[in-house]
Amino acid sequence: MATFEIKMPKLGESITEGTIMTWSVKVGDIIKEDDILFEVSTAKVSAEIPSPVDGKILKLLFKEGDTVAVGTVVAIVQLDGDSDEEAPEEITEKALSKEESTVTSSSSSAPISNVKEEDARWLSPIVLQIAQEAQLSQEELDTIPGTGYSGRLSKKDIKDYVDQKKKGVQPSVRTAEPKAVAEAKQTFEAKLVAEVKPAIESRSATVSETKSASAPLLSIPVSEGDEVVEMDFVRHIIADHMVLSKNVSPHVTTVVEVDVTKLVRWRERNKEAFARREGISLTYMPAIVEAVTKALQEFRYVNASVDGYRMILKKKINIGVAVSLNDGNLIVPVIHNADKLSLSGLAGSIDTLAAKARNNKLSPDDIQGGTFTITNFGTFKNIIGTPIINQPEVAILGVGYIEKKPAVVETPEGDTIAIRHKMYLSLSYDHRIVNGAMGGAFLKRIADYLENWNA
Repeated sequence: MATFEIKMPKLGESITEGTIMTWSVKVGDIIKEDDILFEVSTAKVSAEIPSPVDGKILKLLFKEGDTVAVGTVVAIVQLDGDSDEEAPEEITEKALSKEESTVTSSSSSAPISNVKEEDARWLSPIVLQIAQEAQLSQEELDTIPGTGYSGRLSKKDIKDYVDQKKKGVQPSVRTAEPKAVAEAKQTFEAKLVAEVKPAIESRSATVSETKSASAPLLSIPVSEGDEVVEMDFVRHIIADHMVLSKNVSPHVTTVVEVDVTKLVRWRERNKEAFARREGISLTYMPAIVEAVTKALQEFRYVNASVDGYRMILKKKINIGVAVSLNDGNLIVPVIHNADKLSLSGLAGSIDTLAAKARNNKLSPDDIQGGTFTITNFGTFKNIIGTPIINQPEVAILGVGYIEKKPAVVETPEGDTIAIRHKMYLSLSYDHRIVNGAMGGAFLKRIADYLENWNA
């Protein structure tokens, strides 16, 4: 009987495990490709995991609430069209004894292999069948762009590719990442996980030992009437991540006051026309993101990560923007290649990502790859904050509330006091790579862009 193993997917950089929040299927259910199997929550995102194959659920190996390592088999699917030749228990034992995910095929001469390595693309049986009928090589198959979940190759993708090829049209192909770059990323991520996970596990173990000890090191008194509330999963992960960041990076925070009167007046002049043209509200955040991307192009050491005694200067500028969720937690979706987007493009990306975040619809791609983060506590009319760096980045910008203030303004007739729109920007940075001079100059550059705004 041909079977397929459903594994815990990797949902972000440095993510090593995920918690199964809910199962959408049960043993015996008939499923179709792209049917939702389960919802998983990690330190960075909650996501619904679709099935890559048609078939029948033979076994669910974990229950709701279990935390499972990335790459671990969580379910066994009998592929569509196969008969029950073996018991589910026998299938499970065989599946768990394998190191790689496989799909059994009756054809031994097919040009396409269906045995995939851990980080390879998932290929459904129908995709494999079409590839075999079209006599596509494995190398050619790997170049076809995928529009499915996490870049997976869908039935439509491969049929479109084959049709274009038959018509003599040059199909589009995806460019493989250079081997040296891929190896460097894998090495960095592996080392990051090796450094980060033991720290979290060690602290968790310490907490567990403290709770179980007869004489705990720290006892928090609970008085009559006090309410004890357990942290939810996301809050638990955020707490660990924040403590870890403070342990890893020596934080320094620099603050500057910015006169954004020109920016405020520009928005007032353009917000109605922008809303009619783009269908979304014009906020200050697109302008702030644009100013940050310009500054990051000049200050490459702020768009970086630290790996031991190595400094990794990032080529791409991917800006994370913290979003407050309905449950009070925060998540940081990422605007990829922000420096390549227009102001309208930035506004559209911010609006789309924020909506997806609040509706729990972010994909893994939406929350990974960030190189710099912006958090806007001005939304809550807070004027100054000292944000914690979002690892493995080296800096984070805090945006305060814009308020009217009296200020001394230089004019041809002399100094005068005028009403100006002011706000504070605060930059927290990793002092291992960004010193005070660089941090201050970078923050001043952002302020200069905003003070002289002329979009």
